[in-house]
Amino acid sequence: MNAFEEIPPDALRDGRAGAMDDAVATTLAAHPLDGVETEYPHYLGVAEGPEAPPRPAENHPVFYGCFDWHSAVHSHWALVRALRLVPDHPDEAEIAAGVDGRVTPEGVASEVDYLDENPGFEEPYGWSWLLRLAAELRLWDDPRADAWRETLRPLEDRVRRGVRESFLNVDRPQRVGTHGNTAFALAGVLDYARVVGDADLEAETEATARRLYADDTAAVVGAEPVGWDFVSPALAEADLLRRVLDPDAFAAWLDGFIPDLTEPPHDALRAPVDVEPDAGDGAAIHLIGLNVSRAWCLAGLADALARRDGPAADRLREPLDDAARRHAEAGAADVLTDDYAGSHWLSSFALYLLTRNAGGIAPGAA
Repeated sequence: MNAFEEIPPDALRDGRAGAMDDAVATTLAAHPLDGVETEYPHYLGVAEGPEAPPRPAENHPVFYGCFDWHSAVHSHWALVRALRLVPDHPDEAEIAAGVDGRVTPEGVASEVDYLDENPGFEEPYGWSWLLRLAAELRLWDDPRADAWRETLRPLEDRVRRGVRESFLNVDRPQRVGTHGNTAFALAGVLDYARVVGDADLEAETEATARRLYADDTAAVVGAEPVGWDFVSPALAEADLLRRVLDPDAFAAWLDGFIPDLTEPPHDALRAPVDVEPDAGDGAAIHLIGLNVSRAWCLAGLADALARRDGPAADRLREPLDDAARRHAEAGAADVLTDDYAGSHWLSSFALYLLTRNAGGIAPGAA
């Protein structure tokens, strides 16, 4: 059993980073530290013609590791967040040296050029994580964070511009459990806007969220999960709306969206998904992530109802709390797999769950 697995479910559910001692910090940094420097295997390694594809580091000299760009980005987020939350982190020197070596003006310029040449690349999932990384650097009061963010700023600005010009103008939401999920990405954009004080982007993102989701009722959960899901479409939507609606309006909205977690069909959201971590396929790995992301969504919804009175809050608060703990416990048991199909990204999800109330995630939320 590793140090993360030993954290009590209540501490995981609370998400206040109090359990981030040196042992846990080292455990959660191990896979991201390795992954951000691991160029292969990588999804760009598929040959599409007689000429070999370019090395990942040629196109992405900053975010070339972790099998794909978005995983490299949120692994950097995890490492920076760990340095911010754990003073004298055991791996501080190694993490800082690695970020210094990758985050260079030349490397960032190449990343911007690639986005200019491939405008839809990593929209919206990777974009939201890049903005989360920028927000994390803004939160950390440290000269290194200031320097890294300044170096990354051209890419941050390019992604923010793309969000405004493209993503926020979508006609309809993608209600999927994978990278295209609109609600998950909107939550990341909104959190970023609030952290960095971009009032215009905050207002635009809130308007998009209301336009796409505020009239939704009776969440369709019977098809969850589909094989490769790592987020719950219904819970990701609710986790976004708790950031957007005032507390009373959100309680009323949630009452119509998830009327009763103790009765079919919505009771399906209470039980963790059964996972066979040794099944040898990526779908099983994704379901581990699903249990973890469900845990933080359920806990966030319970928190949003914590100080509300009324039948909806009274009916949903306790089932949400119970489900959050059950999902956190189930996810923690498998999340730090050594299988590279999971190790290149799951530590970020584990850290998100453990530290969701330690700043940067849903700031100013209900």
